[in-house]
Amino acid sequence: MARRSAPEVNAGSMADIAFLLLIFFLVTTTIEVDSGIASKLPPPAPETPPPPIKKKNIFQVIVNAENRLLVEDADMDIKDLTDATVNFLDNGGGTDARNACTYCRGAKDPESSDNPKKAVVSLVNDRQASYKMYLAVTNELVRAYSILRDREGKRLYNETYGSMTKRLSDWPATEVDSPEYDDLKDKIDKVRELFPRNLSEAEPQNRE
Repeated sequence: MARRSAPEVNAGSMADIAFLLLIFFLVTTTIEVDSGIASKLPPPAPETPPPPIKKKNIFQVIVNAENRLLVEDADMDIKDLTDATVNFLDNGGGTDARNACTYCRGAKDPESSDNPKKAVVSLVNDRQASYKMYLAVTNELVRAYSILRDREGKRLYNETYGSMTKRLSDWPATEVDSPEYDDLKDKIDKVRELFPRNLSEAEPQNRE
């Protein structure tokens, strides 16, 4: 009596199904991408040392290993950092023609910054500090510059700096050679010149 052979399984259909499932998961799966802060690295150190900066023109911000925020060697709550930075940048303490700031609205404290173009915000982050704290502090410092630039944009052009930069980024690529585009760029550059982002980030270090 002849033995019946076992029925064969059509593997071709299974391969097609597996291929379709693979495509489905590739199309529908969301891949998380870590986001960070857009930051420009400092240029190479010049051969000739830069001129010294007056201590009063440096706003020192330190994040220590315990995530404590120290501003000008004093403890500060992070919610107060933006206002403190605005007050420093907008102080306008310069008295002579070279250092005076005609558009500043600050206290004009002679012990604080002369003008925004000379004012430097120095951020030092301890290696043991958390990345979350670093991001929070950096956001507050950048917000201070944005507040002042928005103010000057409205004063000069009746439009905030944020609105102008948004319009520039949304400008049609086919119209970047237009006079209107160049005019908008010039306005943005002029506002930036009034409050340049002199934010210095020193190398993270361990502090006692």
